[in-house]
Amino acid sequence: MGFPHYFVENYATILMKKDTVILIVDDNMNFVDRMISLLQETDSPRQIHSANNYDEARRLLAELNPDIVLLDINLPGKNGIEILKMIRSENKFSTVLMLTNHADAYYRQQCMELGADYFLDKSEDFGLVPGIINQLTLQH
Repeated sequence: MGFPHYFVENYATILMKKDTVILIVDDNMNFVDRMISLLQETDSPRQIHSANNYDEARRLLAELNPDIVLLDINLPGKNGIEILKMIRSENKFSTVLMLTNHADAYYRQQCMELGADYFLDKSEDFGLVPGIINQLTLQH
């Protein structure tokens, strides 16, 4: 015995309307403001939060359990690589986009080995983020 057809259709609609929770971890508030503006221009429902240091990121990760994390490497206190390690060690299922000015091969390899899903150059790949977020939103 299966679920009635109307229930399945309504349940799918409810699932698709769930807000995607995005956490931006970056100490450059101009960058954060630009990214929030870009993400708000898209149609997908989402909650956007930001943290500008390790301690704040750690608190918000625990509190929000975000679907997507945009993460810079260079932060006050511990760096973004430490946050990436924390996310993966605590079995968080967040999709992690490293978005940094330190986009050389060394950091790219290190972040990908530690479980980053994407590694983007902050200055050159900035405009790709909304498209990636839209794709991920459809998957969540």
